[in-house]
Amino acid sequence: MGKKPADRVLAETEAKAFAATIRTSPRKLNLVAESIRGLKADVALNALSFSKRRVAVEVRKVLQSAIANAENNHQLDVDRLFVAEAHVGKAMVMKRWKARARGRVGRVEKPFSNLTVIVRERAEAAGE
Repeated sequence: MGKKPADRVLAETEAKAFAATIRTSPRKLNLVAESIRGLKADVALNALSFSKRRVAVEVRKVLQSAIANAENNHQLDVDRLFVAEAHVGKAMVMKRWKARARGRVGRVEKPFSNLTVIVRERAEAAGE
């Protein structure tokens, strides 16, 4: 009996990877995600390898996972992949406190973010 399998949300030429609770603010993470949108997969990996931002390491892991999903789960050609989407969302915020003068408290918020990367296979050109 059982349930029927769910329909595929992505197109046949797409693969996705998702990272939950990355320990940085969505605003900072979006700066790095913005830098790889639309790039070829290998160029994006190279750009992330040499980025000075700490969160670029996490973004690189998610992109590598999306490329591996495309290759192993959906049999897509790795050489023709590009970053179709890279979007960032808010996750939880840890609230901490810091002692201040005269017995007061300063609030410290430690935000977390979610990252979704979708890679897509480029259509073959007529000359190839």
